[in-house]
Amino acid sequence: GKLQASILGACAGAKYVRFVAPTYGIPVLVHSDHCAKKLLPWFDGMLKEDEEYFAKHGEPLFSSHMLDLSEEPHEENVGICAKYFKRMAPMKIILEMEIGITGGVEDGVDNSGVAKDKLYSTPEDTELVYNTLSPISPMFTIAAAFGNVHGVYKPGNVKLQPELLDKFQKHLGPKVGEPKPFNFVFHGGSGSEKKDIENAVSYGVVKMNVDTDTQWAYWEGLLKFYKANEGYLQGQIGNPQGEDKPNKSYYDPRKWVRTSEESMRNRVMEGFKDLKAPIA
Repeated sequence: GKLQASILGACAGAKYVRFVAPTYGIPVLVHSDHCAKKLLPWFDGMLKEDEEYFAKHGEPLFSSHMLDLSEEPHEENVGICAKYFKRMAPMKIILEMEIGITGGVEDGVDNSGVAKDKLYSTPEDTELVYNTLSPISPMFTIAAAFGNVHGVYKPGNVKLQPELLDKFQKHLGPKVGEPKPFNFVFHGGSGSEKKDIENAVSYGVVKMNVDTDTQWAYWEGLLKFYKANEGYLQGQIGNPQGEDKPNKSYYDPRKWVRTSEESMRNRVMEGFKDLKAPIA
């Protein structure tokens, strides 16, 4: 059924990445994203595959998983995260969790009408997460809400407050004897001002989601290919070079998919630079 297909697709993708990654000679993480409460059976399936892979290879299939229970009451959210994290910790799998709600629409979840106060986490929220998860393992990240919104909107429509992340660090830091006890995730990073990204990174962001921007980059690669070769993409036969000339080399998916991939790659490289990642 649909559930089994989602588990199969995720695990097949993870195994493919693991198979080809050594050829590229770069570190690769395999991550699953945004698992809401209604999708926990999907999470269960992936975790089972992790455990079976770990038993054979000494490492899990996935590097990290994300539980997005931000729509649930905080105590329930953190409690469910802790339950799964106890299974993940022995395999050294990173848990990404979300506290506070990211606005906009993502993966069929519509938070566009959420109350504005829900778009901002509090020091107490992040402290609850730390106090619950850190005794299990230090390998967790928090997608704290600081006005983030999925998607891209006109300037001024989204009020990001990355300084909240600094506030969370300074609230907990003296209590645990660390200057920056949190590793944060920046959800809804697409379309963000470079200064906001720079500030967020300085306050402890180690991962940023730019799904909307990468989707556009992929589409834009195809769009540019079409505009540059429009006369060769109106039929299988016939182009500016002659009515009987074939166009197969232009509409071959391997040609235009490649241009989309190159465009997306360039956007990903921009993201690496934004996060100050070491790249060649």
